Amino acid sequence: MSWAARVRALRMDLTPWRSSRDFRLLLVAGTVFYFGAMVSYVAIPFQIYTLTGSNFAVGAIGLVELVPLVVFGLYGGALADHVDRRKLLVGLGLAQAALTVVLAVNAFRDDPSVWLIFVVAAFLVSTSAMQRPSREALMPRTVAHDQLPAANALSSFGMQIGVLAGPMVGGLLVAYVGIGWCFVVDVCGLFVATLLYRLMRHYPHRAETTPPSLAGIREGMRYAFSRRDLLGTYFVDIACMLMALPVVLFPALAKEVFERPELLGLLYSAETIGAVVATLLSGWTSRFHHDGRAIVVAAASYGAFVAAAGLMPSFWLVVAMLAFAGASDMISGIFRGTVWSQTIPESMRGRLAGIEMLSYSVGPLGGQVRAGITADLWSVRGAITSGGVACIGSVAITALLLRDFWSYDDRTDEHAIAERETRAAVGEA
Repeated sequence: MSWAARVRALRMDLTPWRSSRDFRLLLVAGTVFYFGAMVSYVAIPFQIYTLTGSNFAVGAIGLVELVPLVVFGLYGGALADHVDRRKLLVGLGLAQAALTVVLAVNAFRDDPSVWLIFVVAAFLVSTSAMQRPSREALMPRTVAHDQLPAANALSSFGMQIGVLAGPMVGGLLVAYVGIGWCFVVDVCGLFVATLLYRLMRHYPHRAETTPPSLAGIREGMRYAFSRRDLLGTYFVDIACMLMALPVVLFPALAKEVFERPELLGLLYSAETIGAVVATLLSGWTSRFHHDGRAIVVAAASYGAFVAAAGLMPSFWLVVAMLAFAGASDMISGIFRGTVWSQTIPESMRGRLAGIEMLSYSVGPLGGQVRAGITADLWSVRGAITSGGVACIGSVAITALLLRDFWSYDDRTDEHAIAERETRAAVGEA
């Protein structure tokens, strides 16, 4: 094979984009949604700090959001397995838009209310947590089964574009026109995303559904814990975020270690840039079938690059290591998403999406605490490097204990075969 052919083989597979109108609508809606959400993500902490001058108050936003995230993430997953997922996306999108309008009106007041920001933030994370399982559960229905790896890569690419561009736009709006306009942009994005969801066709449930209840949520959890391959994807993701997530240490790294606070934004952007590049070169993922091994190697590589970042002597080498870490994390994420979408039955997809959301939402919260305590007791560099090493060890232990996860192959896995046959039987090949 020539070098030109090899390069073409690496390019992101656009087949799902070309072949499915509803996938295009879902992808663009998700990208716009993430963009607007990240604009508000910049505005809310900045507004609270401006009004209170308290770092604790800024951190308290995360505390306020934690319980709603867990409760409504699980409930939203159960709801997605019972009601029309498209209608749920539309209704919750409009609810988020209305709540963000409240934030905008409050921001334009002469004396914005701090308590109102906290209350609305709790309601926003509740509606967002309820909505996300439906969005993730719908995606596999919009493309053919063999296009799921490419569809996951494209979905990740859209998310990363929103995550990368949103904070930059949010920072400019805060600096030049005011906090209120950040929320206006988010409202516009939510309306656009909701309109795109509305344009999708209906995807009725294939079989009798389970009404949302604690019993239904427990049923989903029992199913998840009965599958060692799924447990492996959860544990690896938690290990990476809990052990190696370095984000909370970036201010100290830029200001105290390298004495370059003006370059702080590059540290925050480095992993996202690496993830975008990895996604653009993700064409090979559709042809690699040993998903478990890919997840383990990519997750261990993430830990290794984070560990190396803590040892690098120059700021620019740190940025490079973080970019490689972001690329590794994205590859792991693409294959984790492929395992989920290829093997989880339609009747369980919403509830499992809720559990998945918790696995990659709660880990970062604990990771920030771990990194902060370690840095205070030891050093910033020590906290970053030790976290990366601990990540490698945790991923290796997971692979050793969950051999079904390590040996997962989408061509021979019984759950992937069953889902493939079910889709073929109902004409969703």
